[in-house]
Amino acid sequence: MMRTALTDLLGIDAPLVGFNRSPGVVAEVSRAGGLGVLAATAYTPEELDAQLTWIEEQVGGRPYGVDLLVPGKTAPGDPADLVASLRAQIPDEHVRFVDELLARYDIPAPARPRHESPELIANLDPSGVPALLDVVFAHPVALVANALGTPPPTLVDRAKAAGVLVASLVGKPEHARRQLEAGVDVLVAQGTEAGGHTGTVATMILTPEIVDAAGDVPVLAAGGIASGRQMAAALALGASGVWCGSVWLSSHEDITPDAVKRKFLTATSSDTLRSPARTGKPARQLRSAWHDEWERPGSPSPLPMPLQPMLISDAWSRIDEAAGNGHPGATALESFFIGQVVGGFAELAPAGEITRRIVDDCVARLQELRTLT
Repeated sequence: MMRTALTDLLGIDAPLVGFNRSPGVVAEVSRAGGLGVLAATAYTPEELDAQLTWIEEQVGGRPYGVDLLVPGKTAPGDPADLVASLRAQIPDEHVRFVDELLARYDIPAPARPRHESPELIANLDPSGVPALLDVVFAHPVALVANALGTPPPTLVDRAKAAGVLVASLVGKPEHARRQLEAGVDVLVAQGTEAGGHTGTVATMILTPEIVDAAGDVPVLAAGGIASGRQMAAALALGASGVWCGSVWLSSHEDITPDAVKRKFLTATSSDTLRSPARTGKPARQLRSAWHDEWERPGSPSPLPMPLQPMLISDAWSRIDEAAGNGHPGATALESFFIGQVVGGFAELAPAGEITRRIVDDCVARLQELRTLT
């Protein structure tokens, strides 16, 4: 058992937070003594309710959390008809580009027609957040995290009233100051090594900057942390714990398609890039032919969130399906959000085992460091 300000706040055994969209990963991290946090944006309110109920059945009273993607800036839509008003803003040029890209790689049509989900599109717009929050606060969550900006006052107020901690991800000290003014309880210093939406400052530089700005507020280090040695380094920088995301993509419980995981296992730490070509905002992901196509001269610029996800949603469903069947063109395009730690992936393992290994190796490294003084 390790004790820090984070473990005291949450009543967990180890200062490790595991962020993932897979309920199985979340449950296993919490069962192993950390705090599993579910990425909620990919779920409709009804699906989220079911997933949180399932997690609670698995963790036996241990704490867990939820992460919401609440972008500070998005393309404006009409709340009266959100989906139609947003889709009308997608230029024909972009639609043609995606259609031609899929044809160039000979991506087949889906086996079954895919129906657009208004709820999932709304999740990428601030107007869709209240419905998710209603579900979150109907469950005994221990922490709610907000990504992509300062959490809206409604989120903070409802969390405070429910006795739920609020965490926010930051990439610069000025971001941290705004989050502190908004009343967050935990800051996550996310370095550029991280997968998904991230800034340009490295974790080694960013973490102590955020620790200095945070005062008594606990700081978690994120980005480039997938081993006990890296966790020990984060604690040495003044962090009260670590926020790990990419490492769970090497777990059995993670729901990422096998075709993507196979690419992860052969990738190096140089095979990722920050690109807006998936979400409309810079996000680190595995480089593939998809990104090469968007970067070619004459290609259109990615659209702002949530227009870019709307534009490419069907395309990625087709790519995932075809890649799962071994289609060479889809395999070349296939990708997912992943940090630079992908270069250390050697094999898949259970999420609980990964959690315990990171914590045990961290403890061992800290004990070794004591011998240096």
